[in-house]
Amino acid sequence: MMKRDITEAARRAAELRAEIERHNRLYYAEARPEISDYDFDMLLKELEALEKDFPALMAPDSPTQRVGGAPLSGFESITYSKPMMSLSNVYSKDELRAFDERVRKILGKTAFTYVLEPKIDGVAVSLRYEKGIFTVGGTRGDGRTGDNITANLKTIRSIPLKLHHAGNMPELLEVRGEVYMDRKGFQELNREREEAGLEPFANPRNAAAGSLKQLDSRVAARRPLNAVLYAAGEVRGLVTRSQAELLAQLREFGFPTAPRTWNCSDIEAVLAGLDELEGMRHDFPFEMDGGVIKINEFGLYEELGATAKSPRWAIAYKYEPEQAETVLLGITVQVGRTGVLTPVAELEPVLVAGSTVSRATLHNEEEIARKDIRIGDRVLIEKAGEVIPAVVKVNLDARTGREKKFSMPAQCPVCGEPTVKREAEVARRCINMQCPAQLKNWIRHFGSRDAMDIEGLGVTLTEQLVDRGMVKTPADLYRLKQEDIAELERMGPRSAASLVRAIQESRGQNLWRLIHALGIPHVGAGSARTLAGELHTLDRLMSATANELEAVRDVGAVVAQSITSFFSRRDTRELIARLKDAGVNMESGEDAQAAGTALAGKTFVLTGTLKNQTRNQAVERIRRAGGAVSGSVSKNTDYVVAGESPGSKYEAALKHKVKILDEEAFTVLMEAAEGVQKEPDL
Repeated sequence: MMKRDITEAARRAAELRAEIERHNRLYYAEARPEISDYDFDMLLKELEALEKDFPALMAPDSPTQRVGGAPLSGFESITYSKPMMSLSNVYSKDELRAFDERVRKILGKTAFTYVLEPKIDGVAVSLRYEKGIFTVGGTRGDGRTGDNITANLKTIRSIPLKLHHAGNMPELLEVRGEVYMDRKGFQELNREREEAGLEPFANPRNAAAGSLKQLDSRVAARRPLNAVLYAAGEVRGLVTRSQAELLAQLREFGFPTAPRTWNCSDIEAVLAGLDELEGMRHDFPFEMDGGVIKINEFGLYEELGATAKSPRWAIAYKYEPEQAETVLLGITVQVGRTGVLTPVAELEPVLVAGSTVSRATLHNEEEIARKDIRIGDRVLIEKAGEVIPAVVKVNLDARTGREKKFSMPAQCPVCGEPTVKREAEVARRCINMQCPAQLKNWIRHFGSRDAMDIEGLGVTLTEQLVDRGMVKTPADLYRLKQEDIAELERMGPRSAASLVRAIQESRGQNLWRLIHALGIPHVGAGSARTLAGELHTLDRLMSATANELEAVRDVGAVVAQSITSFFSRRDTRELIARLKDAGVNMESGEDAQAAGTALAGKTFVLTGTLKNQTRNQAVERIRRAGGAVSGSVSKNTDYVVAGESPGSKYEAALKHKVKILDEEAFTVLMEAAEGVQKEPDL
């Protein structure tokens, strides 16, 4: 577009942002989507293209900012003027009646009602909106001080970046609620972790917490996170008189709220609602382990007061976890993408938490030994986090002496090759890269969206390619011919041509995608980006020693050893040689150009809130200009960038006599560096 078209581009960008946020609200907050996922993605891609052509159109509340940015060096603290308190728990109806009696004793003859909400087993968060724009978000922490995880929260599509409201926006609105991970996404994430030799998350709550504490928000963006909001913290310019009124107002603003709540006239109505809620516990997308009971009328909260940790106007009622006993008939072993062997319990079918369970993961041999699980045992089954069936314990009293101990196989159950258990890993692996089970998963991973992004390389096609011997390593993909693919089941000339084109186009993918696609144990997409950005070429990565790799940000001893072991194998080096011959890109195209620019060798520390850009955007600009970002101030720091409400790093900068830049001075510095000018004298 020519320069005079920026007005039209700005108009269209505003339309797209409004339309995208409307569809986000319809999908997440109102559960009534109007368009397909494909049509939604097309709207987002059009906006991304506009913002790329006209960088001045980029805004902090743009939906395109949900993809995440460059890794942070650490989390800053965030302080709450109104504490985020936790709730006391009760486990019986008698305890709940006792709570009601305590409330009535304090309030005397004052009339009040209750609101009952599902108790979401998620991670408590706070979101701050200033004049309708999401500015900062944090974890609960100790109630007074939490971690600033704004970048990660912005990646969650159900959280509005701008409030939907026809009238005047409140000057300040702090909203509180829970972030959770849905069941399907949790299962897929754990499968990927087990294949990488990592410990699986115990439940969806742990998975959500781990996702929100990622320093690389791009990792959080790939996690299936969602949110439910139900409370307010600090508020200016908005008046609500009850919990029921607040929930209605939150829905009007576009926040996702609980799909069902109960307005109850007394404690007996609450108890009836809890019975109804328990029958719905498997219908919600989030894990629900009980109910939260709140006094509805806000005007009574001050009189009821609070203890040191929890309010006296609310309480949580927790259900007993659902368990069932059954017989462990046998143990089978699955082989994953990276060769990890996972033992699976084959069970006599039993009903647990609303569904029939016939299999349960046993994770690894250490777990089996710790619980002394034997074939033929009567075992107690519970859905971990109400999702994945797990063997909780063995009924030792039911043992007859005929039960059999289990040992992980010394040979792969699929290919028969020897298995190994590496030091510092809990997993046993098949290291034969030609193992059919491993190869099929590897090829699918190689072509996945977060790796080489080869559209059309799905499960059925991969099965056929491997079973027919057409693909024995990822390098064989680049030798496939259209006529050979067209003969496969569910394929034809047009589909075959599209696949061949997608494979050939993948040769130009960035280096980090190739590193991730190789399937190096413990190296995910985030680590692959870091390695590509630091080392720039695959040859440099292959030749790096473990000590050199440990010097790379976020790479520890286990990951470093895994990388050196992977590249020391002859079959790996043969694969890399074949990929080179196929013309696959082996260099990073987006980081190498930063070296030698005006800011090369300069170290920055950021503190406080920036008005005109997100912290991740500022970090990305620094790194692209050759600078480095640190999480702490020292005598080696060149600049401290201070936004609004700077923290202790500002004082440290004064102590060490480090040059301090406000946002305007920082912008001048970055524009000069981006224009390939010398570093300005600020």
